[in-house]
Amino acid sequence: MTTNKAELEIIKQLFQNLNADDKKLFLKSIKEKEQINEKLNFTRNLTNCPHCHSKHLKKNGTKNGKQRYICLDCHKTFANTNNTIFYGVKKDLSVWQKYIHCMVEKYSLRKTAEICGISLPTAFAWRHKILDTLQKMMNEVKLDGIVEADETFMTISFKGNHKNFKLPRLAKQRGSANTKRGLSKELVCIPCVINLNRKSIAKISNLGKPNLVALQKVLNGKIQKDSVFVTDSLRGYLKLSNDMELNHIRIPRNKHSNGSFNIQMINSYHSILKAMLIYTFKGVSTKYLNNYLVYHNFVNFAKEIRSDKEQILFKHITSANCISKSINVANRPAVPLLVA
Repeated sequence: MTTNKAELEIIKQLFQNLNADDKKLFLKSIKEKEQINEKLNFTRNLTNCPHCHSKHLKKNGTKNGKQRYICLDCHKTFANTNNTIFYGVKKDLSVWQKYIHCMVEKYSLRKTAEICGISLPTAFAWRHKILDTLQKMMNEVKLDGIVEADETFMTISFKGNHKNFKLPRLAKQRGSANTKRGLSKELVCIPCVINLNRKSIAKISNLGKPNLVALQKVLNGKIQKDSVFVTDSLRGYLKLSNDMELNHIRIPRNKHSNGSFNIQMINSYHSILKAMLIYTFKGVSTKYLNNYLVYHNFVNFAKEIRSDKEQILFKHITSANCISKSINVANRPAVPLLVA
C-alpha cells in the first residue's frame, strides 16, 4: 500500500510539471484505455434468429455463463455469438485484444501464439478469420480523388500442408526461379489501386498478363465517377476508365511521369507488400494471398496510427458477422482466381 501511494505521488508531481497540451494528451490516453476495457465484455442485442431470421425469440437459459435463446418458429437454440467470429471460442476477449495488437505489429504466428497463450493452429485460424472479416470491409471501400492503378505479380505458391492436395508440379525451394520467363501462367496477377488518402484495393484476378475482363472483375464500381485515374500504358485501362467515367492520365511507356502525375505511390505499395510477404512472413501460400493483401492494405497503408488501427479492428470484429469456421480455413482453392 505504501509503495502504491509513493508511485501515485510521483505520477502527480510529474503530471503537474507537464504543459497544458501534454496534460490533455495524457488524459486522452487514459480515457481511451478505459474505453477499450469497457468493450471487453461481448454484448450483442439479438433481434432475429441466425438460422431462419424470424423475430419470434425468447430466452432459453444460460450455458457457461452465456445467455441462450430459442426461436419459436424453427425451434433451434443459439447464443449471441452465433455468426460472429467468437462462435465456439472459449478465450476471453482480452486475449483477442492481445492478438490484434500482435497482428498490427506483424508478429509471426509462433510469437503471437506465445504472447496470447494459444496454440499455433489456433493462431493461424484466428488470423484468417479476422482477415475474412476485413475482406468485407474492403469490399465496401470506394476510392476518389487521384487514384493510381497498376498490377503486380507473385509466383504461385503451394506452401503448407498437402495431405489432401496433389501438387500440380514438382516441389521447389522458396525463391527459386520459375521455369518460364516473362508473364507466364506461373504468376498470379494482382491489380491494385490506391488513392492519396491511402485507401487501397487489391485482389488476385488471373494468371499471367492481365486483360480487360480481369481488371473489370477487381476494379468495376470501386472508383468514384470523375476521379483522376493515373495508370501506365496498359490498353485495358483505357476501356475501364471510359466505362467508369474517369479522367484518365496515362504514363507513357519508358516514362516515369506525365506532367505532375506519376504512379510512385502504387509502386511503393507493391514494394512494401512484397517485403512483408517475403521477408516478414517468409512467403505465403497463394490460397491465402487475398487475405494478406487486405492485411497489407489495413496494417501498412491505412493512414491511421497503430493504436487507432487496433481499436478499429477490435471494434470491427465485435460487430461484423463472420461465418468462417476454423476447420474450413484450409479448405480453399489453391489458386483463387476471379478469371480462369
